[in-house]
Amino acid sequence: MAKGKPRKMTADDAKTIRRILHYIQNYRGHVILSILLAAVTVVLTLYIPILTGQAVDTIVGPGAVDWTTLLQILERMGFMILVTAFAQWVMNHINNVVTFRVVQDIRTKAFNHIEELPVSYLDAHPAGDLTSRVITDIDQFSQGLLMGFTQLFTGVLTILGTLVFMLSIEPLITLLVILLTPLSFVVAGQIAKHTYTFFQHQSESRGEITAFTEEMIGNLKVVKAFGHEDEAQAEFEKINETLSDYSFKATFVSSLVNPATRCVNSIVYAAVGVSGAVMAIRAFISVGQLVSFLSYANQYTKPFNEISGVVTELQNAIASASRVFEVIDEPAMEPDSADAVVLGGASAGAAHETSASAASDGEMTAAQASTSAAAAQLHAVANAAGGDDLSGGDIGGVRGAVDIEHLWFSYDKTKKLLTDINVHVKPGETVAIVGPTGCGKSTLINLLMRFYEADQGAILVDGLDHRKVTRESLRANFGMVLQETWLKSASIRDNIAYGKPEATMEEIEEAASRAHCDKFIRRMPQGYDTVLGEDGGALSQGQKQLLCIARLMLRLPPMLILDEATSSIDTRTELHIQHAFDRMMEGRTSFIVAHRLSTIRNADLILVMRDGNIVEQGTHDALLARGGFYASLYNAQFAAS
Repeated sequence: MAKGKPRKMTADDAKTIRRILHYIQNYRGHVILSILLAAVTVVLTLYIPILTGQAVDTIVGPGAVDWTTLLQILERMGFMILVTAFAQWVMNHINNVVTFRVVQDIRTKAFNHIEELPVSYLDAHPAGDLTSRVITDIDQFSQGLLMGFTQLFTGVLTILGTLVFMLSIEPLITLLVILLTPLSFVVAGQIAKHTYTFFQHQSESRGEITAFTEEMIGNLKVVKAFGHEDEAQAEFEKINETLSDYSFKATFVSSLVNPATRCVNSIVYAAVGVSGAVMAIRAFISVGQLVSFLSYANQYTKPFNEISGVVTELQNAIASASRVFEVIDEPAMEPDSADAVVLGGASAGAAHETSASAASDGEMTAAQASTSAAAAQLHAVANAAGGDDLSGGDIGGVRGAVDIEHLWFSYDKTKKLLTDINVHVKPGETVAIVGPTGCGKSTLINLLMRFYEADQGAILVDGLDHRKVTRESLRANFGMVLQETWLKSASIRDNIAYGKPEATMEEIEEAASRAHCDKFIRRMPQGYDTVLGEDGGALSQGQKQLLCIARLMLRLPPMLILDEATSSIDTRTELHIQHAFDRMMEGRTSFIVAHRLSTIRNADLILVMRDGNIVEQGTHDALLARGGFYASLYNAQFAAS
């Protein structure tokens, strides 16, 4: 369908509406009460014109006024106005409660589902667009839903109630009003057909500009360093122009509804006035009844303006809600098999309660974050020994044996990546993974952590196929520090304790000391209570990486993954960190992704990867003696020396 072309409501739109009603159904008691209050408001509002007509009829002429009756009518009118105002206030309050609770439910559902989505989906979709769907689109939806609750109920009831009251006064004039009514529906319907598509494209463009803005601001230093400001500005203006175009069209078309329906309503009002005046002259109705009828004609047509506006907002709300439901409908990652076991025997409940992060650098989603009772036991032992014992061993029942057998995997199934990988790692061994960029090193790590599932073959941990192990317990027994760091907007204390929220201050300070970041933390304004800005705020890349290492030092699971964990740290500090890592890795199975080959000389096993294959494996000395691809990589790095 061409962009901007008018469209009718489709089956998908109807499905979206049904889903919205499903969420509203959870608050049906509130909705029923709101409808009852709307009925009370409408009935009392429509009874007031009857009293107005009666009051007019008490004024026969100069000096001929029935003051007693007139005052009684005015007293009743005042009482009904107060009751109507109170009922309307309560109704609006209930509508607000229902709307914002429904929005809260949908937003919570969307966010929780994003945590359950596979990493492949998150890798393929801009974070800014997902942010726009969860925040902006749901806000747009809430506005339309609130208008629907506030004006739709009362509008429909006002139309029906007005017809009943008009029929009680004069059926012929009421028939004339009914015959002219379809004009409003025709006009509003024609305009509404154009608005949905414009609002839909407006939401899509808003998501694009949010994603682009987030991307550019988050990497502004790179943009400036490469002198890309003009190109970024031009691309932003292009997206912004598209958004402005759809926003203008949506606003322009939707703004036609009110004047168009007002024109039709004026025709209805004039027809009632003329026909009513003729009937009053011929004494078919009194002047007071004519006044009541004119008031009803005005009240009858007014809801059509409001409902037309509501329809326009609902078009926008449905378009926004459909984008949110698209995310919710995305297939979640395949759940653990029914017979999945807990690695190491640590209870899943305990692992959940401690809420440790499997990705110690925080890059992975919250669904990929967990901890284990084994880590807590390890810390208890370490603390009892004075905090210096970082050795591993059989931790929490996990030995750390890892066997990769005939593993095949590719992101794009038409292009091969990892082909027939076979690796056998004994408990406590240190495995280094080296090779040129794009050879599959990080992919192998993703498969170890089950961020992706293998196409063929198996990965065994302590003899168990890791697909038969719960993801939570698997990731709880791995600790990761990646090259790209992430820190949340919170205190330094909270960031270090991200993988172990129940950690004491002494444990946090000890971990920071081992990671050689205690000194610079204490120099900060509030020390460990200093609140960091987004992604670490003004901290240097090296300081952020040290905090991520401290986060791992605090938790210490039985298996470690270090992906260029010291790439942003100065050489002197790196030597200290390397000594801490050496102590920490004793007895723990460790996987190290390294580009600086000097750092992995002491590895028990070096895997040399090239084009998705392990072309060589062995110790540093054995690989050098072989004179193969590893030797060429090593000699290329140290040719100058």
